[in-house]
Amino acid sequence: MEPILTVSHLQKVYGARGSRTQALTDLSFSVEEGEFTGIMGASGSGKTTLLNCVSTIDRPTGGAITVDGTDLTTLKGRALSRFRRERLGFIFQDCNLLDTLTGFENMALALTILGAAPKAVDRRVREAAGLLGLEGVLDKFPYQMSGGEQQRVAAARAILTRPALVLADEPTGALDSKSAGQLLRQLSALNREEGTTILMVTHDAFTASWCRRILFIKDGTLYRELHRGAMDRKSFFTQILGVVSMLGGDSADVL
Repeated sequence: MEPILTVSHLQKVYGARGSRTQALTDLSFSVEEGEFTGIMGASGSGKTTLLNCVSTIDRPTGGAITVDGTDLTTLKGRALSRFRRERLGFIFQDCNLLDTLTGFENMALALTILGAAPKAVDRRVREAAGLLGLEGVLDKFPYQMSGGEQQRVAAARAILTRPALVLADEPTGALDSKSAGQLLRQLSALNREEGTTILMVTHDAFTASWCRRILFIKDGTLYRELHRGAMDRKSFFTQILGVVSMLGGDSADVL
């Protein structure tokens, strides 16, 4: 079986001759179906640039990105938009909910755009709400929800189209510790019980400790890889901290 995501010799250069920044340099890795993989790295390492390329927000300078058997670097126009809409799910630090829509309507939006039948939309929204503990916010507007509830609505919206890959960019960055823990438990449950494949960029070791594997990026290339295996989360957290300290301690990203 092919991996859900394959990144092959990826390169990304910003700027023109005389003022060039090499953000990614010959980066290669793969993510299997059902994995929960984290991306970490020091400031300027290129981890957000990587996520931007995988999410098709940015185009790589060289190399290939294959998701669910499709090379994203060959897609353009409507084909690219359709693939992004149907096969990728997104969870951002800013949950990007529409203020004038209820929780139900925000979640249903992705399916409505795809032309799903009303009965199917209702069923799948309520199923996702059940998985993420959101039954109580379906009739609420975003301003009536807590930050954690808003992020879980965004997570539900991301999985409703049953994407091949969910991309999460610092999903706990704007949350307090209690809300962050709740969101991470729900994402972990989605991965474990529903087989949702998740690739998550984070600067935070606690957040990363919920993953099953961590890829550390340094100077635009793969530096080290950690597998959780049979370790408990506390032990994995300690291992992650050790690598972060070798990387300089600061895992915030500027790219």
